Amino acid sequence: MTITEQVNQWVSQDPDPSTRAELTDLLERSSTDEAAMAELEDRFAGSLQFGTAGLRGAMAAGPNRMNRAVVLTAAHGLIGYLTSRLDQPVVVIGSDARHHSRQFALDTAAVVTAAGGTALLLPSQSPTPLLAFAVRHLNADAGVMVTASHNPAIDNGYKVYLGGRMVTEPERGAQIVPPYDAQIAGFIAAAPPANQIPLAEGWTDLGGEVLEAYLSAICAGPAPDAAIRIVHTAMHGVGSAPALAAFSRAGFMDVHPVASQREPDPRFPTVKFPNPEEPGAIDLALDLAREVDPDVVIANDPDADRCAVAVLDPRSGWRMLQGDELGSILGEEIARGPASGVLVNSIVSSRQLAVIAASHDWPYQHTLTGFKWMGRVPGLAYAYEEAIGYCVRPDLVHDKDGLSTALAVARLVARLKALGATVIDLLDDLARRHGLYLCSQLSHRVDDLAQIPQIMAHLRAEAPKALAGARVTAVSDLALGYDGLPPTDGLVWLTEEDDRVIVRPSGTEPKVKCYLEVIRPVDPKASFAQLTALRSEAAGRLSQIASQVREALLAGV
Repeated sequence: MTITEQVNQWVSQDPDPSTRAELTDLLERSSTDEAAMAELEDRFAGSLQFGTAGLRGAMAAGPNRMNRAVVLTAAHGLIGYLTSRLDQPVVVIGSDARHHSRQFALDTAAVVTAAGGTALLLPSQSPTPLLAFAVRHLNADAGVMVTASHNPAIDNGYKVYLGGRMVTEPERGAQIVPPYDAQIAGFIAAAPPANQIPLAEGWTDLGGEVLEAYLSAICAGPAPDAAIRIVHTAMHGVGSAPALAAFSRAGFMDVHPVASQREPDPRFPTVKFPNPEEPGAIDLALDLAREVDPDVVIANDPDADRCAVAVLDPRSGWRMLQGDELGSILGEEIARGPASGVLVNSIVSSRQLAVIAASHDWPYQHTLTGFKWMGRVPGLAYAYEEAIGYCVRPDLVHDKDGLSTALAVARLVARLKALGATVIDLLDDLARRHGLYLCSQLSHRVDDLAQIPQIMAHLRAEAPKALAGARVTAVSDLALGYDGLPPTDGLVWLTEEDDRVIVRPSGTEPKVKCYLEVIRPVDPKASFAQLTALRSEAAGRLSQIASQVREALLAGV
């Protein structure tokens, strides 16, 4: 079938007049415009693939983009999968503030209703943690969240959770993993053309009752140990209103939101990339911090499932904590409490959490990357991944939750302040007790996805013999399974100095990601100055390793 025939067939089956017109115009221009033809060929190079991350891609017309036709087909496949196993499945649906998110959610509700399911629609502009909470709170059989999280403004996505009668504890309310993704994808592949998928009204529009239940649960507890001042940014996403409400209910009254990033705006006008981890993303929050002198800066990403924290470091001024730094101090905070359970992080996250767990006689487990794995660990008490994702209330949410994490951070900062201490003091104390664990990462973005397997093949064939002067003593291929984990694409290099490098393709972006960790022993009585010098030395070592890993990546292109 020629590209013209493919386009005309798609246009004839697309129920959305705006994307029909978009493709028709692109086809007309493609006869004389090489760029238009290249764009057209990319849009029809294949179909947007449904996997454990659901769907995610740029919003535009065509099968390899996010649009109503693709979403209708995905919804039909999901409800087909559910009804093949259950009578009248219950599906709760949420959507963030991105372009077309609400329409994609409405389409999903209409497909579920027409197929005989019960669709429960959360209010528009809901955060992802609320959807994850709702799956468990409402005992829904499945959940759909329309969001692209922290991706660029052009993107949107479609996350799927299972719960209710579809799975048993502790899987309820967690994102899908194999084999669920392939089973759902099979039903999607068998779906009729989008304009032939039945739609019906009659779904239930939920009010504020689910948010009220969620806020009541995460805000319960004693008053803060000390009054603190907080700067908060929602990064133009949907986290501002629920975060500010949570702070207030929990007793944190001195909160300063970044005004220009407070209201949802799908254009993300003040940031190049709406991810708190990206350089410059929290600059406005730090500017406000220098004005109002807070105890902590807290940032949520656009769908509020991630949480970033910045503090005033006497070594360097205001800086954002690394994901592993915050992960370790939150793990320490939870492990010193009265409860018990398993501390969990992903394989690419710091090894320090395992040492913290052992020091408290708590069990520890690592998993593959993603909360789809961590959220289903039996007996889970706490989980985190280095990409600023934290699960501090697994009794409520089996996914990363930037809102309950924001409260946990505020409570921790207040406790420390009451003791005359800071987060930096706590990090130094952890180093004195367990050693200094310093982490970093680098990424190599590709224009052609075919370069990723090429790079990985090169690294498998040509692993470095030494890193920063230390001999590489172990090379492990995650594709063969590693330390009890299921096979996945990735490599692990360990050196005689206990440095570690993990290389893996990103699951959501066109890049190869590398996770670096250096461990240094610390004298339990080390002074602030001695720790400062040791941190500097470890940072230099990380930089050396990063340079060598970057060279290895580029050699594989």
